[in-house]
Amino acid sequence: MSIGFNGGIIGKVNNPSASVASGVWSLARQFLSRTAGLWPELSFNVEYLVIAGGGAGGAPAGGGAGGYRSSVTGESSGGGASAETPLSCAPGTSYSVTIGAGGTGFSYTSGNPSTFSTVTSTGGGRGGGYNASGGFFYGPATGGSGGGGTSNSQTGAAGTANQGRAGGNGPSGVNAGGGGGGASTVGAAAGAIDFYNGGNGGAGVSSSITGSAVTRAGGGGGASTGSTSGSGGAGGGGAGSGGGSGTSGTVNTGGGGGGSGASNPGNGGSGIVILKYPTSRTITASAGLTTSTSTVGSFKITQITAGTGTVSWS
Repeated sequence: MSIGFNGGIIGKVNNPSASVASGVWSLARQFLSRTAGLWPELSFNVEYLVIAGGGAGGAPAGGGAGGYRSSVTGESSGGGASAETPLSCAPGTSYSVTIGAGGTGFSYTSGNPSTFSTVTSTGGGRGGGYNASGGFFYGPATGGSGGGGTSNSQTGAAGTANQGRAGGNGPSGVNAGGGGGGASTVGAAAGAIDFYNGGNGGAGVSSSITGSAVTRAGGGGGASTGSTSGSGGAGGGGAGSGGGSGTSGTVNTGGGGGGSGASNPGNGGSGIVILKYPTSRTITASAGLTTSTSTVGSFKITQITAGTGTVSWS
C-alpha cells in the first residue's frame, strides 16, 4: 500500500465522490472536497401524504375513496392507522411519482393508485350496481376504501388496511345503494334512516400538511330511487342522485363518486401527493408532473396534482 500525505493524516490518499468518502479525513481536506462538490451529502427526511384516485359511483351505490397514506408527524393515515415513517431521501437521487386518476362512472371502474418512491396508495373501489345497457349486476370492488353494496350485492366491499374503510351494505330488494367507504369511517348502509334511503359516504381524514386543515378521501354517497339519496363523505366524496347523475368526487382529494339511480354515476376524484421537507432543499420535478411549492415555517411544501414522473432534491 502506498503511503502519502493525506491532509495531515499519514496513510493512503483517498479520493472522495458525491456518494462516498471512506477513510480518515482532516477538516481541511473535507472543506476542500466539499467546495469542489466531491463529498457525499447527508440524507434528509421527507414527510408525505399520498392519496390515490377515488372509485367511481355505481348504479346506485357510492364509490370508495382512494387509499390514504401519511407520514406527517402527529397526524393519522387511513383506516385509523398512525402516521408512517418519513422517507429518508438523498440529494441528487430521483424518486418516482404518479398521481392516480379517479374511476370513470360511465365505465363503472375503480380508481388508480398514487405513488411516491416506495409508497403506494391503492385506488378506491367502485360502487356496486346494475348495468342497464348490458343487463347485468356488478358487485362493489375492494380498494383503498371499498365501494358500497346494492340490493343484489348486499355487502359493501372491504378497504385496504392502514389506508381506508369498507363500503356500506345495500338493502334487500330495494333500489338503493350503500355509501362508499372513506379513509376515516365506514360508508353508511342503505336503509339506515328509512328502509329506502341511500347510505352516506364515509368521512375522510384531515391533514394540516399545507399549513391549514383540509379533509380528503371521503366516500361517495349511495343513490335511492324511492327516498333520500346519500350525501358524499367529508373530504371530497360525491353525493348520490336517485333520478339524475351522481356527483363526481372532488379533484385531488381521492373522493369517491356518487351513485346514481339513473345509471349515470359520478367519477372518482383524482389523487394527490404532498411532500414536506427542509427549506434548505430545492426540489426539481420532471416535465411530466404538475407541481406547486410554498413555504410554511421551516419547511417547504410541494403539492403534485397530476402526471407521472420523478422528483429530486439539491
